[in-house]
Amino acid sequence: MYADRSPISPSFTSNPFDRYNTARSMLPEGTGGIGVGSWDRASSRKTGGERKRVVRVIIGSLLIGFVLWFFVRTRQNSSDSYSHSHTAGAGEGKAKHDIVDSGPASIKPPSSSSSSNGDVQDTYSPPAIHHAPAPAPVPAGSTDREQVGKEKASFVMLIRNQELEDALKSMKQIEDRFNRKYKYPWTFLNDVPFTEEFIRETTKRASGKTEYGLIPKEHWSLPDAIDEPKMRAAMKKLEEDKVIYGGSLSYRHMCRFNSGFFWRQELLEKYSWYWRVEPGIGFYCDVEYDPFEFLRVSGKKYGFTITLPEYKSTIPTLWEETLKFMKTNPQYLNSNSSLQYLLEDKDQGKGLDANPEYNGCHFWSNFEIASLDLWRSEAYRKYFDHLDQAGGFFYERWGDAPVHSIAAALFLGTQEVHHFADMGYMHVPWSRCPQPKEFHKYGQCVCPFELKDSFDLSGWSCQPRWWKIAGKEYGS
Repeated sequence: MYADRSPISPSFTSNPFDRYNTARSMLPEGTGGIGVGSWDRASSRKTGGERKRVVRVIIGSLLIGFVLWFFVRTRQNSSDSYSHSHTAGAGEGKAKHDIVDSGPASIKPPSSSSSSNGDVQDTYSPPAIHHAPAPAPVPAGSTDREQVGKEKASFVMLIRNQELEDALKSMKQIEDRFNRKYKYPWTFLNDVPFTEEFIRETTKRASGKTEYGLIPKEHWSLPDAIDEPKMRAAMKKLEEDKVIYGGSLSYRHMCRFNSGFFWRQELLEKYSWYWRVEPGIGFYCDVEYDPFEFLRVSGKKYGFTITLPEYKSTIPTLWEETLKFMKTNPQYLNSNSSLQYLLEDKDQGKGLDANPEYNGCHFWSNFEIASLDLWRSEAYRKYFDHLDQAGGFFYERWGDAPVHSIAAALFLGTQEVHHFADMGYMHVPWSRCPQPKEFHKYGQCVCPFELKDSFDLSGWSCQPRWWKIAGKEYGS
């Protein structure tokens, strides 16, 4: 059996969040209009510092107020003097506004690709995608939520009522950095009814329309075929082994739901694309193009930001069941699949018939921009049904990330999977920031860590494996 090499497994660190304790205490109060996001949960702000800051703000405000008062009085006196000594016609003396806000410059993301010798060459050749105009100021309480983006797409957030604060922080960053220009809708899903407060506050935060769905009981409950005593014993063993969420039933429901049911929700039937957003994330760069439209015009079906290995102790038989499925359904293997991205070094070059070993690499699914038709396809539906009947979502602790990733790697061509390397992103405990400096200029990235600490460069990252088969590609 292979070793558990997950970067956040108990064998790696007793507390996966220790790595960020120091970084959190050093974060600024708010940068580039995006605030601190979920980082403020571990803030080190001190009472004394707050008092000093308040005093400085008060003094500064008084000084600014005095300067403005003096300036206005001076202008008024000057205007009165001028009106007494000069006369003008009714149409004279009116200000003429020569500057018209025509929206942001058509900033187009740079792309870099590998040359034949492996060197990265920076080029500027973006796809022909839609750039929305700069949004006009929206008055408080406005109901103008008409979608500007051209795609049938929605943000999707699986969320509990008690996570409202973290949901609002995530929404603010996505809205400020992207959606205020496009006004794509938000779809919220919960296994219990949403509270009035949750609906009111998230609706206020969104620039587009909002919808709230109650998950059907059959999508968030134990299947009849599951042996509950067997499941409880397995959960207890994983908990004793200190496997994260090893003893959690709700986490298992969530993973099964994200794997096989979120895309079946009635509220999503009208959409072709989705952007998964988690509560408490960090989103560090402006996105001046429409990722949904980019994926469509580029012929891509799945987009990710971070790739890393899964806990092997949570998926001991997932790959075994995958091999069983693929051997009875070989027609679903894409002729240009990303199989080699999934395989251990010793099995590179082998096919599925050689029973190769899974290296655990997966696309971190807490961020996904993808086609809903991928999960609606016959291949994926049958694959999920096979896995669900095997019971591993409950007897083990299969996550939706490896399930989605294995399916995308096998059923799609490599060219249909995209790394959004121009997006800065954080989900505890890992973060990434775009590497080429050009990205920080056009994307106005504000990453609260040094570039050398980006997870792409970590020894735990599976990004080099992806680059090896897909080419080193920066941005869209």
